[in-house]
Amino acid sequence: MSAGARPLLEVKDLKMHFPVHGGILFRRVATVFAVDGVSFDVMPGETVGLVGESGCGKSTLGKAILRLYDPTAGQVLFEGRDLAGVRGKELRSLRRDLGIIFQDPYESLNQTHPIGFILQEPFLIHGVGTPESRRAWARELLAKVGLPPSAFDRYPHEFSGGQRQRIGIARAIALKPKLVILDEPVSALDVSIQSQILNLLLDLQREMGLAYVFIAHDLAVVKHVSDRIAVMYLGKVVETAPADELHARPLHPYTQALMASIPEPDPSRRIEDKPVLEGDVPSPRNPPPGCRFHTRCPFAQARCREEEPILRPGPGAAAGHQVACHYAGELVPKEGR
Repeated sequence: MSAGARPLLEVKDLKMHFPVHGGILFRRVATVFAVDGVSFDVMPGETVGLVGESGCGKSTLGKAILRLYDPTAGQVLFEGRDLAGVRGKELRSLRRDLGIIFQDPYESLNQTHPIGFILQEPFLIHGVGTPESRRAWARELLAKVGLPPSAFDRYPHEFSGGQRQRIGIARAIALKPKLVILDEPVSALDVSIQSQILNLLLDLQREMGLAYVFIAHDLAVVKHVSDRIAVMYLGKVVETAPADELHARPLHPYTQALMASIPEPDPSRRIEDKPVLEGDVPSPRNPPPGCRFHTRCPFAQARCREEEPILRPGPGAAAGHQVACHYAGELVPKEGR
């Protein structure tokens, strides 16, 4: 990719806050800071992984990018156009270039419609093709994701979880989008099926030139498919780096703890010295002051409780490796695997 290439997607200081109402008068009593100032970009044909524990804001961020939520603040630029200012037919037209694959392949499919209709629906919504061409395209999509022609007239409940996710993938790529948000696309599947779905996604990316935002809580899965990884914690990005660099030299203590949580396939390897992530993620309704990770960080100092760190180049790290930690250069990085 040339150095002067323009990002396909640019997310700039994106915030997604949800009001909480209560009381007799149903007044606003609190705010959930689900996403609180996230910035990153995605190049054409690239995969950027978003990783973090449940509740850190990954899925909310993905939906805000697609304007399934209207962001509270910030910008989402797609090919240089700010999606926040787009409405109606213009937004619908832009969504032809945007796709999403959901976590639960059963809940994301309409159980009352046969697969053939589900795959034709994107073309119907956007007024593309004739009835004959739409049926032909739907059959081509089935073949592209490895499903038999007989699936055309069957219903979602007749398929396994892996097969239903293939249907979800076929629907997401129906209009040949440029960017696809993958929201935990394999976490609901058996491990043996996960690798098949991941390989299918990689094959489709190479064939169609797709860019992915891959959302997951499993760093091992994210590393397998991502070019770059952003680690999120409580609505913020705390570290971002090329995938191999992040695994070889994690700088943020949260990233180090996530790396340590990856199951070790070698039973002879000692694990006593691995950092253990204790406690739960604080409530996004009342995030801690300063560094949001300080309540669980074994290295936290007084400064961490008072001053919020910003993303900056990691001390001695490779190009593109940034970390939001006051003491990243003084911590002993854990070895990647």
